[in-house]
Amino acid sequence: MFLKRRTYLDYAAGMSGNPSSPHEEGRRNREIFEGARTDIARLLEVQSDDVIFTSGATEANALAILGILKAGDHALYLPSAHASVVENMKLVSEHGVEIEALPIKDGRVDCEKLKKLLRLETKLVAMDAVCGETGIIWNTREVAQTLQNKVQPCYKVEPCFARALLHVDASQAPLTEKLTRAHFGADMLTLDGSKVGVRGVGALIVHRTISLEPLYRGGGQERGLRSGSEAPELAKAFAVCLWQAAHARNTFRISAERERTKLVKSIMEAISNIYINEGRAQVPNILNLSLLGRDTDYLVALLDEEGFAVSTRSACETDSEEGSRAVLALFGDSERARTTLRISWGPDTRSRELTRFAQALIKAVVFIDNNSRG
Repeated sequence: MFLKRRTYLDYAAGMSGNPSSPHEEGRRNREIFEGARTDIARLLEVQSDDVIFTSGATEANALAILGILKAGDHALYLPSAHASVVENMKLVSEHGVEIEALPIKDGRVDCEKLKKLLRLETKLVAMDAVCGETGIIWNTREVAQTLQNKVQPCYKVEPCFARALLHVDASQAPLTEKLTRAHFGADMLTLDGSKVGVRGVGALIVHRTISLEPLYRGGGQERGLRSGSEAPELAKAFAVCLWQAAHARNTFRISAERERTKLVKSIMEAISNIYINEGRAQVPNILNLSLLGRDTDYLVALLDEEGFAVSTRSACETDSEEGSRAVLALFGDSERARTTLRISWGPDTRSRELTRFAQALIKAVVFIDNNSRG
């Protein structure tokens, strides 16, 4: 039996089969797309329809915050969180939502103080799992338990109780942390493809029973929360990268801890007036330093010339003149915040590359110190 040759005449719906189209090409891409959703759901130990694909973490965080909060609500957020959390909290505050920063103590959310801040109007607590600038692992499960213990009475005809929802941005977690929603104690969880190797895709993990308002209207894709033509190839690549990160997690964490110890030892022995910005719990592959009295923007440029790509703070906030907002929130020291250098690496980074980096950093700091004296 001969197969019929197919001619694609649906270019108006997309260059390849649109997953929302009913023909064979569309069905094939729908299968790829839904397969990626199922794979991610299995990894996170959630239902498939809990996975809402987005363009990345910024959109997922915006959907979690703007989709929940309305005038009259109260929300708490981590002041050291990603700009997409902090700035969207500021945005809702312009529309009648009262916002407050979560209290921090010793690199953790102070849950004793948190209890006193919670009230009937508190609808959302937003924080990250891992600080993208310092690598601090936040106590999300302790926060979740605090919210669970602080249920509030609802004023309806029938007796009921409510609690604030916990939104956790887990973008920086996949390389070193167990990746399930239960592990973080989250009601909503953000993931970002760029942190595992594929740009242009992310996800918000949210159960169907949590009611969200979409950021915009359209064709009603993704439970009506994220309208727009789906990207099966990106979704599939995202799922593959997340699974690869999960399988390599323990091996990478062990090697990263070893490399961090070596890197810190060589740097601290050679450079004075330097602080490590870290907390009680820490991912090993993000090292944040404050080199007091040095121009770290210039330092980044010197290291770039030597072939090393590092940053002073989050790439989304490189134009900030105040330095690292995360370090300022954590330590309350403006000089420390203005002189940060963030070094972060992944499974493909070799030990000898980090050794060479330490040598280049020491050389560059010596150069800056010598020239600033004269």
